[in-house]
Amino acid sequence: MIYTHAGPEIGVASTKAFTTQIVALYLLMINLGVRRSRLSQDASKKMILDLVMVPNQIKDILEQKPVIDKLAKQYFHTTDFLYLGRGINYPIALEGALKLKEISYIHAEGYPAGEMKHGPIALIDEDLPVVVVAVHDKTYEKILGNIQEVKARGGKVIAITDAADDELRDKADHIITIPGNSHLLMPVLATIPMQMLAYAIADFKGTDVDQPRNLAKSVTVE
Repeated sequence: MIYTHAGPEIGVASTKAFTTQIVALYLLMINLGVRRSRLSQDASKKMILDLVMVPNQIKDILEQKPVIDKLAKQYFHTTDFLYLGRGINYPIALEGALKLKEISYIHAEGYPAGEMKHGPIALIDEDLPVVVVAVHDKTYEKILGNIQEVKARGGKVIAITDAADDELRDKADHIITIPGNSHLLMPVLATIPMQMLAYAIADFKGTDVDQPRNLAKSVTVE
């Protein structure tokens, strides 16, 4: 058993329940890597130092609340959202879509960006906001190609990135910037603005973000 030490969960759709699980697995990975001699002491120390940076980086992201609130006010009336991510950030797209639908009751779908042409691309038009995790890792150039595909069909792109270069600024309609870190920890940081956006949209819609309809903290039926 691995405890996440996240503290009491007040709302059903909580950010800390998700992010602390990622961190717990990150620490488990370091432990196993050292024990099996797959990870050097220097490399493991660097990974721990990267993790120590995360709390202050999250504080920096929280300061973008005015930017995210402005986006929420623009899109809270939308009936559908699409979330895209590649590689390690694909599950983050799923989590972003999940939180939006849980607390705002807006239909949202998370999808691997590389497979967008196998279905979701047919849904893209000027009424569909597309949230894209576009961090600078080995998938960055490909995710830019996906953004271009969305723009070519009139979709509105909300990009979450650790560094907005000229190419991304030209392609995206909106940019939310997060601090840079190891690619293994970027999913934690990318999760925060997605949760904030879901919360702000739900708030504008007037839904109960702490007790969403039909949800429960414990599953009592199979």
